[in-house]
Amino acid sequence: MPTEELKAQILKLREERNAIILAHNYQREEVQDIADFTGDSLELSRKAATIDCDIIVFCGVNFMAESASILSPDKTVLLPASDANCPMADMVTVDTPRELRMNFPGHDDVSYEFPEDFTLRSMKERYPGVPVVSYVNTTAAVKAESDYCCTSSNGIRVVEAIDADRVICVPDRNLARWIARNTKKEIITWDGFCHVHDRIKAKDVEAVRAEHPDALFVAHPECRIEVCEMADHVTSTSGMLRYCHESPGRKFIIGTETGLLYRLRLENPDKEFYPLRRDMVCPNMKKTSLSSVLFALENNTQVIEVPEDIRVRAKRALDRMLEIL
Repeated sequence: MPTEELKAQILKLREERNAIILAHNYQREEVQDIADFTGDSLELSRKAATIDCDIIVFCGVNFMAESASILSPDKTVLLPASDANCPMADMVTVDTPRELRMNFPGHDDVSYEFPEDFTLRSMKERYPGVPVVSYVNTTAAVKAESDYCCTSSNGIRVVEAIDADRVICVPDRNLARWIARNTKKEIITWDGFCHVHDRIKAKDVEAVRAEHPDALFVAHPECRIEVCEMADHVTSTSGMLRYCHESPGRKFIIGTETGLLYRLRLENPDKEFYPLRRDMVCPNMKKTSLSSVLFALENNTQVIEVPEDIRVRAKRALDRMLEIL
């Protein structure tokens, strides 16, 4: 079916079913085009909770749709690409250790092997009484086992506000190291990572800066600490949008998934944006298509529901974060 016809059918069904469409900043360009709102994952879920609608179509990965369900339990949440998972979120489990090696299509230089008997509960037993801060890029079950949540933009503020000298941060080791660099508290780090960001090395920054010496470099805190330390600014995707729009700079190197460049260029047609590496692409974020959005709306499939006992505890961790901000 032609793209414009797909878009027309989606928008027609959206009205008929009183739905809203959310698209993460890393989604395909055509998917961002049909979204009511684009943004960071938690930002989108919080926005959806304020909208009078019956259905939330979340164009992203599984933990994002779970967050929407946590905050909007009275609404139906659809994840158009049912197999769109987040490998980093899957690197931490509550009480069932994984026995496998994780490989990443298109990123053959990266792999992950699950440590034996390494679960969130076993870590909490190892450090009794130490509060757990889970990144929003985790499953609802992990959030429910946590004391607080944080985002890539507010992790430092959340940790600083907790009345404790030691904090466990899961699952992203790079975000945890960035927080540790900006606090005097001891950060106990889980050994997870985003395979899109973690594979970037200092030499990649040096290479692109040699090509664009007058460009500002903006990095995501999921990048390695040595990459973040080379950046002019470190922030979330929404933070990148604000920074690049408000900055007097005219050229920017963007250190995150390439999907963000589409919105950056739309909102700043007078500025130039360059990817840190052109292969900073998340295959799971690209699984959502216009066809899958239409199919989900037509058939009410890929419904994401969080069990109530988990939802309530996960929302508590999110609420504690929001009380700090």
